[in-house]
Amino acid sequence: MGTAAISALVTIPMTSSHALQSQRVVGRYAIFDEIAAGGMATVHLGRLIGSEGFTRTVAIKRLHANYAKDPEFVAMFLDEARLAARIQHPNVVPTLDVVSLEGELYLVMEYVQGESFARLHRQLVGKGQRVPLRITLSIFEGVLHGLHAAHEARSERGEPLGIVHRDVSPQNIQVGTDGVARVLDFGVAKAAWRQHTTKEGQLKGKLAYMAPEQFDIVPIDRRADIYAASVVLWEALTGTRLFEAESPMVLMSQITSRPIARPSALVGGLPPGLDDIVMRGLSRNREDRYPTAREMAIALENVGAASQREVGEWVELTVGEALHKRARKVAEVEGVSTIIARPSVRMAVAVETRASPASDPAALTPTIQPMLATPAPSVATSRTAWRPSTIGAALFVVGVAVFALTMALRAPHASARAESVAPTMVTIAYAAAADAAAFESQAAVAATNAAGATPPPAPLPAKTSPPQSPAAPPKPRAAPPKSDCSPPYTVDAKGIRRPKVQCL
Repeated sequence: MGTAAISALVTIPMTSSHALQSQRVVGRYAIFDEIAAGGMATVHLGRLIGSEGFTRTVAIKRLHANYAKDPEFVAMFLDEARLAARIQHPNVVPTLDVVSLEGELYLVMEYVQGESFARLHRQLVGKGQRVPLRITLSIFEGVLHGLHAAHEARSERGEPLGIVHRDVSPQNIQVGTDGVARVLDFGVAKAAWRQHTTKEGQLKGKLAYMAPEQFDIVPIDRRADIYAASVVLWEALTGTRLFEAESPMVLMSQITSRPIARPSALVGGLPPGLDDIVMRGLSRNREDRYPTAREMAIALENVGAASQREVGEWVELTVGEALHKRARKVAEVEGVSTIIARPSVRMAVAVETRASPASDPAALTPTIQPMLATPAPSVATSRTAWRPSTIGAALFVVGVAVFALTMALRAPHASARAESVAPTMVTIAYAAAADAAAFESQAAVAATNAAGATPPPAPLPAKTSPPQSPAAPPKPRAAPPKSDCSPPYTVDAKGIRRPKVQCL
């Protein structure tokens, strides 16, 4: 059955006024409410459900169903997981796992309590404000350090991967309440080893943030990401869009030829030298840009950036209400996942869409047993839950014990051995039968809990004592007195000699 057997809808009563949407358990993960959506996928709150009650909040990216059937998009999605897994840096959202199950694809990422830079910037622009200068500089230092880590990533053999993000934009920058800016979403990243290859003439990324060389059919490198980050930085400093047009052709013309104003021409009070840093990153000739994102980050550090503490406080101040609402949702998710992590509820989750009504516990057994026969590593079965093969083994032991007792009664000369072996076998069989009864009781209680009813008291296994050692066998009857034993045998009709019993 594999992990597919543990995929089911969870219906657990909510005590909060904010009822969570229907949850789905997929492999080791419980998927909850949607927190973001994009053209390729939706992002949900999720919880890792490990063994021994271990749980962890994660973000789960779920590829849209229509794309999950497209080999090209599936390859792109899986490449994102492989690429991001090779990037280890505080300024990159780490990828934890990838799950392919029941025709769907899920990317599991670390959950960051924070907000995208796009929403933060939009929140302030709507009020006629801009992101504070020192906050902006701190955020983009982190973004550039994260991009540099991606550009420098290597394979398991130590070979450069040549990763280029290709989609650096406000939506793909996450700013946490911890004050750390992180780059995410390597779904369209270009790498030397990626399985998915872009078709000739096909553009990847958001057009307004593309470097001019991406419109030419030439190989791109890390400097395309430096250009895109510089566009986002220019917009953050000025509070306006750098390139904007309804027609893609007009937008491409602006990117390749329209003069770019220095930020200080639109906004006063910028520190000396900042214009030069931004304009160098925006050079249309990539040879004139910074050779690495790290060098540009160091240049911004010298201008004067805010501390991580200041950035975190600013995030709370800007979108505090939305963050508090999400924090309450996370708390609900954590409470529900703690219930799901319990062994009895995990069985109820598995039974939910397949079992008969909970009022008929006997009907649950055939459904639960096959699902626990090959349990998924994600939803660990209870230590006391017996598999069908184990119950079969218990019945086998009972049979062996009965056979041993029968032989002891039939063969007096083997009574001593039977007395030492048979009670042990019967005791083992008794223990197995008791645990099997406890398993069936646990399954019935779990199914009742899943249905929302008050569970009846679980019946206890019968406390029958193991049978005592067999009584001493009767003494063998004395042989009849010997009579005609010369010769001590007879000859039958076939000429075969038969020994006389009384002569033995």
